[in-house]
Amino acid sequence: MADRPILFTPPKSPYLVPFNGRWKVDKADTAPPKDRDGKKAKKKHKKALAEEVAKLAELQRRLYAADRHSVLFVFQAMDAAGKDGTIRAVLSGVNPAGVQVSSFKKPSDEELDHDFLWRTTRALPERGRIGIFNRSHYEEVLIVRVHPGILTGQRLPKVGKSVWRERFESIRNYEQHLARNGTAVVKFFLNVSKDEQRDRLVARIDDETKNWKFEAGDLVSRANWPKYMAAYQSAINATSRPWAPWYTIPADDKPFMRATVASIMRRTLEGLKPKYPSLDEAQTAALAGHRETLLSE
Repeated sequence: MADRPILFTPPKSPYLVPFNGRWKVDKADTAPPKDRDGKKAKKKHKKALAEEVAKLAELQRRLYAADRHSVLFVFQAMDAAGKDGTIRAVLSGVNPAGVQVSSFKKPSDEELDHDFLWRTTRALPERGRIGIFNRSHYEEVLIVRVHPGILTGQRLPKVGKSVWRERFESIRNYEQHLARNGTAVVKFFLNVSKDEQRDRLVARIDDETKNWKFEAGDLVSRANWPKYMAAYQSAINATSRPWAPWYTIPADDKPFMRATVASIMRRTLEGLKPKYPSLDEAQTAALAGHRETLLSE
């Protein structure tokens, strides 16, 4: 079967990764277009974000009421790219009861006793809800690929040269299965430059209130920057599909990044066309009777 959208058509964007496997990480923008940069532009981006958040809030209410679809937004990035802040900003107006946010760090012993998709599957959003993965199953083809020694601890029955190709195939099939069963999957790579990451890490050290955010392991990741970029390029090209698209968002400018992410999220929900449930004649008549009962008290 030819690749085609399922549930929704991926929102148009200059940051939508093509489905032909030809995306190049070294050609991807880390900064906004020149005409959308600067102090005045930042104010516009913040205003645009507020407008998108308001629309997202209404769409989320419809999604929850309809109880037919769920949406999964996946966030991946290098350290200090702004995942946490972006997630917090775009969901600031959404009812917390309709959102499930999950973060994935080092796997537990229980998780290692299952296949690599098991732990994220357990955290999938229910129908009517928005799910957020702050890091995800893609860690298994990113950090694990950069540090292949991790595979030893996963106690796999067999590890060969085809392990990454096989994992990409598993992920594609997994995400297609989710789409076929009502979960729209959209993935964001927040693309921060190495120079901007350095500045943000230094800022964490200089600001006592942010010291807790800094981890020495971030420097190890910086030392392996080329390997991580190669891993991202392979993973994104292998898994950007019409039913589960990737968007590579410039992350050097946070207001631009957040407004852009919010716009894509909003248009994804619009593509599902969520509606409040309608009542038939009998239900409407019963409701009128209940109203009379209440008013007669």
